[in-house]
Amino acid sequence: MKPARSFASDNNAGVHPEVLRAVAEANRGHAVGYGDDPYTTSVVQKFKRLFGSDIEVFLVFNGTAANCLGLKALTNSYHAVICGEAAHIYTDECGAPEKFTGCKLLPVPVTNGKLTIESVSHAYHGIDDPHHVQPRVISITQATEVGTVYQPNEIKALARFAHQRGMFLHMDGARIANAAASLGQTLRQATRDLGVDVLSFGGTKNGAMGAEAVVFFDQKLGHDFLYLRKQGMQLASKMRFISAQFDALFTGDLWHKNAQHANRMARLLQTQLRKIPQVKIVYKVEANGVFAKIPRPAIAKLQRRYFFYVWNEQQSVVRWMCSFDTTEQDVRQFARFVAETVER
Repeated sequence: MKPARSFASDNNAGVHPEVLRAVAEANRGHAVGYGDDPYTTSVVQKFKRLFGSDIEVFLVFNGTAANCLGLKALTNSYHAVICGEAAHIYTDECGAPEKFTGCKLLPVPVTNGKLTIESVSHAYHGIDDPHHVQPRVISITQATEVGTVYQPNEIKALARFAHQRGMFLHMDGARIANAAASLGQTLRQATRDLGVDVLSFGGTKNGAMGAEAVVFFDQKLGHDFLYLRKQGMQLASKMRFISAQFDALFTGDLWHKNAQHANRMARLLQTQLRKIPQVKIVYKVEANGVFAKIPRPAIAKLQRRYFFYVWNEQQSVVRWMCSFDTTEQDVRQFARFVAETVER
């Protein structure tokens, strides 16, 4: 019998009971649609308490849309977005960022999942040359696609590089809660205070049913976003149910508790896996993901019982993700099964 919880993705986890309860409570009677409801008004104020009263925030219902539309607000079609070669916007969004923005993505090498000033510098060229796209945005993912976390000084340096050149810094924050919890920072400290201009704020991976947001730290950048969101098919008619999810996550710092727990489970998994000689952890475990190199024949055997993704087939590296509902028992049972399987 397969376990009820896998280690494939925090997307595969259920919905936190408090979030479900908030959605159920919002499901009473009628409310005006498209965001003109008291639930959305309330949660916008909560976003402003978290990030600053002068922000603009727009709710959407998936992360790809948050990234695409956030980037669209910053660019024209002759611009380019510099991103990591493993960035979600480059590898896992089916060309949507390029389709919706008209921009070219410029992927550059990363170090431990992170962009560096050196790598970004190589993509910054052709300035004022009409034959070349013009770099306009640097996009980083926090936490990164390999589970590492940008340190504050690293983000500040990238923001400074961008702003000195008239560019913007966009953050794909699908797992920003995990990153902030890992750093011991507030959400504002982990984003706005470091120089981020636009944040794709993720709730879905942190216990929500389907709740994302685009946060502009300069109101002028979000001036036309009402129309971009509608054109992008992300203006939810029953927006109160997205708002209710964020309301639950922001009540009692549930967002932080969920992220902190998922991170702790990943560290526990790392500790258990390090006892197995045939398993090698390939990236620092700084958020809620563990990336490990394991014997190739073991992958299929493990997947018969636990669903998970192979990150790099050539190198036999797999990705194991923990969630808000991962338990210590889940971790220990899984680690024992890994040990039994790779030792056969």
